[in-house]
Amino acid sequence: MTPGSTSPTETDAAADGVAPSRTSLVRRARTMNRTLHATYPDAACELDFDSPLQLLVATILSAQTTDKRVNLVTPILFGRYPDAAALAGADRAEMEEILKPTGFFRAKTESMLKLGAALVERYDGQVPGKLKELVTLPGVGRKTANVVLGNAFGVPGITVDTHFGRLVRRFGWTTETDPDKVEAEVGTLFPRKDWTQLSHNVIWHGRRRCHARNPACGACPLARWCPSYGEGPTDPAKAAKLVREPRG
Repeated sequence: MTPGSTSPTETDAAADGVAPSRTSLVRRARTMNRTLHATYPDAACELDFDSPLQLLVATILSAQTTDKRVNLVTPILFGRYPDAAALAGADRAEMEEILKPTGFFRAKTESMLKLGAALVERYDGQVPGKLKELVTLPGVGRKTANVVLGNAFGVPGITVDTHFGRLVRRFGWTTETDPDKVEAEVGTLFPRKDWTQLSHNVIWHGRRRCHARNPACGACPLARWCPSYGEGPTDPAKAAKLVREPRG
């Protein structure tokens, strides 16, 4: 079926102001996720890391900047401060200079110093593998904790970043705006084992096609099922120009 063509699905019902049934919503959401996974078979965390600590630090540093920029900075950071104790004892001015390219470097330096100290004092310098412990660390909320759990520990979690929240509302999977509520509601639509990969699939789609402004609707593999189809250009040629290729 071509983008924009009609089908007797709950998408049509939504267009008529009729809420889809729970069963049809679950079926549609899972079909969309499978399609995303087929479209982005390599979808994974785009932060470079070799340990839970490196991923935790990189995720905190990724706030208000790009993963690409963080990946340029972290090899320098970890070369100078390879463990939690080194982070805790870092020279503030020196660390600020390293973190400048990530933006908000003073606040991020403060977070790194406090994070290192907390890990040393509470967890023997090791990153804990439980959500309830991770969220007590400086600079760590549920989003960051789920990134670390899912990608460094293999514990399923949904990462509600700005891309994920925007897309799941466009998809009609939730109307919630609070990240914790989004996480809880979307989580009921999928098996727990799928949560981490689901996050990657949706985030990759948000970065590559379903942009905040001018989504590439005419080049979207989800057009058939998306109730927001038409928010961006539907002409395939125009939409194709908006698609951003994955980093090399």
